[in-house]
Amino acid sequence: MSEAHGRNQWMGELQISTSVFVEAEFFALVFFTFLLPACIYGYMLRTSAISRKAVLLFGVSLIAISGVNIFLLQRLAQMAKESPSLLDDKMFTSEISVALYLLPAVFAGIGVNILSHVLIGHLAHAEKKFDREH
Repeated sequence: MSEAHGRNQWMGELQISTSVFVEAEFFALVFFTFLLPACIYGYMLRTSAISRKAVLLFGVSLIAISGVNIFLLQRLAQMAKESPSLLDDKMFTSEISVALYLLPAVFAGIGVNILSHVLIGHLAHAEKKFDREH
């Protein structure tokens, strides 16, 4: 059986083609693109007091989520090329895929902004402490 048919299951004359929309990578993409960031943002907005370490962890998490999203998008694009489904091709190998890369870019930008905020706050505190001691 060829590699193109490796992703399909044959049952007599009935061919059941698999789509990237039923693969674990797609569900991981949905989790890392929508659910996990929504939980992070929700926690940060709901909390009235939060430590610098927690904010730093959230910023690093958003950057890591961005990296995972890019990896999953590239993996799904590769899988879509091998899939016989036209919907897969439209979503992951056409111009629409550019829009899918915007969310990871936004997450990375927000994560870097959060890290900058924590670093600037720490440096301002360290400068004040230095000025008081000298």
